[in-house]
Amino acid sequence: MDSLRPLFFKHLAQTSDKPLSLDIDYAEGVYLYDPSGKQYMDLISGISVSNIGHSHPSVVKALQEQAARHMHLMVYGEYIQSPQVKLAEQLCRKLPAALQNVYYVNSGAEAVEGALKLAKRYTGRSEIVSFINAYHGSTHGALSVMGNEWLKSAYRPLLPGIRFLRFGNFEDIQLISIAIACVIIEPVQGEAGVIIPPQGYLEALKERCSETKTLLIFDEIQTGFGRTGKLFAFQYTKVIPDVLLVAKAFGGGMPLGAFISSKEIMSVLSVNPPLGHITTFGGHPVSCAAGLASFNVLIEEKIVDKVAEKELLFRSELKHQGIKEIRSKGLLIALELGDTEKVKIVINKCLEKGLITDWFLFRDTALRISPPLTISEEQIKEACRIILSAL
Repeated sequence: MDSLRPLFFKHLAQTSDKPLSLDIDYAEGVYLYDPSGKQYMDLISGISVSNIGHSHPSVVKALQEQAARHMHLMVYGEYIQSPQVKLAEQLCRKLPAALQNVYYVNSGAEAVEGALKLAKRYTGRSEIVSFINAYHGSTHGALSVMGNEWLKSAYRPLLPGIRFLRFGNFEDIQLISIAIACVIIEPVQGEAGVIIPPQGYLEALKERCSETKTLLIFDEIQTGFGRTGKLFAFQYTKVIPDVLLVAKAFGGGMPLGAFISSKEIMSVLSVNPPLGHITTFGGHPVSCAAGLASFNVLIEEKIVDKVAEKELLFRSELKHQGIKEIRSKGLLIALELGDTEKVKIVINKCLEKGLITDWFLFRDTALRISPPLTISEEQIKEACRIILSAL
């Protein structure tokens, strides 16, 4: 309804001076619909959240059933709640033996915060290594390990003792010393514009962390749950991180995140002092029910198995002289146009034609493509036709 627009600008705090402000009435599959019924194909999945599409019937059913049983009962970790336990059990079945202990939070940034605290507590060290153009969230600690000064300079002073290395640079690995509590890294840099490390780099990083007894944290908040063509991007390597971070698609559209480690490492948060990390709504039972339903759909329907084929289809269909480069890992794709203004124009033209695309925080010369993993072959071809027309 028309009256929502002025109320949106009046009462909701804005994150930019020009929000997209699409008025969405409902969503289903890969499509969003405005109150007039206009259809938009969602080619960004709410930034890699809706991996099995919008309003999946299994997720909606699980939400409704759990809401009818109970919602919030007590701060996380005190009561045994079936949705939390079942989701953790299912997830851990797909993870290595070193990653069998789950701490639920509400979001990716909270998972980062918890993991940084965990690393400091476990190692007794205070220094942290991150990477140039890394994005790990917008809360105070997460902002401190963000590798881009533009977004964080207005909020200094931040956490001390943070060192930034060049992503993919083998020489910089030797700068990791016994003073470092943890190294936090995206196995594929997302907001940098889909940057994939060179062969053997993550293995070399893990080797150095083992030498210095430094915890290695993999931020798979954007790459997790099939986005890259495997359940997790670390599965492309021989590396098992000490701590794994998940969120975004984890909740099946509901707010949910987690940091995951071994029982040994995670146990330090419960003693000396107890309540080393606490959260009121982390692992909310309705979010966990939705996450479990979404995870089961992802596995049972073998959705991840089809991601590589869909990636190749996007690459084969997107042939245009205006595209300088395509960088991709599964259905996390960057179309490098080499010009910020061109990206803005293409985004707007696509929107006019009913296609939602986006740019990258630290690479505004590239167009983001990260659709629901359930997108069909015909829908991919339709999306590519619109992008080519806009170009």
